[in-house]
This record gives sequence, C-alpha cells and structure tokens, in this order.
Amino acid sequence: MKQDIKSMTLPELSAAMRAAGEPAFRARQIFVWLHRGAASFEEMSDLPKDLRNRLADSYTITVPTIARKQRSRRDGTVKYLWRLADGNCVETVLMRYHHGSTVCISSEVGCAMGCRFCASTLGGLVRRLTASEMLDQVLFTALDDGAAVSNIVLMGIGEPLDNLENVLRFLELVNSPEGMNIGMRHISLSTCGLADKIDVLAQKKLQLTLSVSLHAPDDASRGAIMPVNRKFPVDTLLDACRRYFEITGRRVSFEYTMIDGVSDREEQAQLLASKLRGMAAHVNLIPLNAVRERDLRPSSRQAVQRFQQILERRGVTATVRRSLGGDIDASCGQLRRNYLEDSNVMAKEEPLWTHGD
Repeated sequence: MKQDIKSMTLPELSAAMRAAGEPAFRARQIFVWLHRGAASFEEMSDLPKDLRNRLADSYTITVPTIARKQRSRRDGTVKYLWRLADGNCVETVLMRYHHGSTVCISSEVGCAMGCRFCASTLGGLVRRLTASEMLDQVLFTALDDGAAVSNIVLMGIGEPLDNLENVLRFLELVNSPEGMNIGMRHISLSTCGLADKIDVLAQKKLQLTLSVSLHAPDDASRGAIMPVNRKFPVDTLLDACRRYFEITGRRVSFEYTMIDGVSDREEQAQLLASKLRGMAAHVNLIPLNAVRERDLRPSSRQAVQRFQQILERRGVTATVRRSLGGDIDASCGQLRRNYLEDSNVMAKEEPLWTHGD
C-alpha cells in the first residue's frame, strides 16, 4: 500500500528522503508543496522528474472534493461537505468574526458518543480521520474561499479525543512554520468528556484551548442526554479538568447547550456555579440548534439570560454564543445526514460501532 505522505511530519519526511538518497532540502520542498494544496507530485515543479515519479509510486496525496456547499445569507458562514477518497463525507464550517476567520473541522466520519442533541452521532461511527484529512479541511476550505484562516476549532463531526493519535499529528502539522503555521493558542479542541484522554492530553502541555461539552451539572440530567456520563460522571470529569489546568496553566472552557426543560433550570445554574467555584473556567452558553430527529427544543431567550445572570452573580464568567449559519443546516452533522438521505446512500455507510455497543 502507498503511504499517506501528507500525514507525515517534516522530520519523518526528512528521514524518508535521506533513506531514498535525496538531499535534506527535498523534504522541505515537498512539505511546502503539500501544505499549499498540491494535488499531485507533477505540480512540484522544483523537484527532479525522476523523484516525482518515485514519489508517485510510493505515496498518495489526499485531496477532498466538495460534495455540497452552503453559504448563509445572514452572516456569510460557509458550510462545506467534503467527499473523501473512499466516498465518505465530513463537514467543515468557515465562520467569520471581526478578529478573523475560524474553521471548524471534523475529526471522524460519524460519531460513537450518542449525544441526544447532536445529528453527528445518529448513524454511529464509520471511521476515524487521518491527520491529512483533518489538515485538508483547513487547507482546502481556505483555498476555496480565499479566506486567511486565523483560528481552528475541532468541534465538528466526531470526538477528537477518541482519535487522539491522529489529532495530535494533525496539530503538529498545522502548527508547523513550514506549513500553515497556525499557533496552538489559536486552536480549540472540544471533547464530550473523555476524562482519561484529557489526562493524556494534559501531559502533552499544548497551549491550545480545551473545550469540554458539559451541558448539565448533575449526573441525572447529563446522563439522560450524554451516554459518556455513565463512564465519566460530572465530578470525575471536572476533576480531570482541574488537573488539566494545573499541568498546562490553560483555562478550560465549558460548552453548555441550553435545552428547554432539560438543562436550563435555575437550580441547575446554581449547581453549576457551585461545582465550578475556584476553577479557572469559562462557560459558553449555546442555544440549541434543533435536530429534526430529536424531540429536544432550545431554551427561551429569557431562560438563557436568567441562567447567565445566576452564573455571573456567583462569580462564574459566562457568555452566550452568537448563533451562526442558522439557515444552512446549522446543527453539527445535519448537512452530512441530509446529503446521505438525498443521495440514498444511508444504508451504504456501515458504522464501526455506536454508543450502544
């Protein structure tokens, strides 16, 4: 089998070139071409033709194609559905803010976590993405739109810590000065709460922002909408977050979806404030994007404001996330699911497993 060359780090590529009897500078040339979006070795015009032929014999270059693209008329948000080499599809979202453009990428095809409010998990996990497939989402979104990407969030389809090895490789690639050179402090990684993997990530001492999908402060409410809570209850998760801050010095951001009658009660706001007391934390309140296959509904604006006020009065910093792309299948995973249904290929995507396995 040919090797995925774009998933190779620069040191790995340098070692491969040395083993092939090539001068060291060839690795950097190839790396730069790949991170500029070269779709074939033939495009690498400063490489000898013999080397280009040998590379083509031994390596593949991942290049996604656009299966579907939606642009919001309200705020300019662009949602891409990328078709991968094996025919699977993943979502990427380009969001524009006053401080620059942010790309939200997927880390898996589908998701095994089973969160009730999310469309990404409806079909279970199909497979994990490679580092190059994550990098491609940033690279080809920027190339297609012409946007200068300043920030990345791993909050799309999939659970990043469930694919930690490939995610760490992607982070090294996108952070490389010879590549896209996006700094770790401009990258956010979101997890549904795999406490054991948070501990592993902490030991890497990366300066990214860890975002934890909490969505309820008590085990009964959280367990009803997030199966992961059965393995990692709220207090276990929060203990891991405290260790993460102690090791990295990086404040943890908590994502909290406001769901009518499920997570928006005043007593829940009081409990959340109590549990976060003394932590270096920020709470991001997110009005629910309704998924048609679910029976959950977003909280009222008044309930969101009341929840925020309670947190702030108790000394917890809380903001309400501005909703973007509401007119373009805003819910994570919804564009992919609609595309599969429209294409009549739902039955062809066989999941590896779901949260019930």
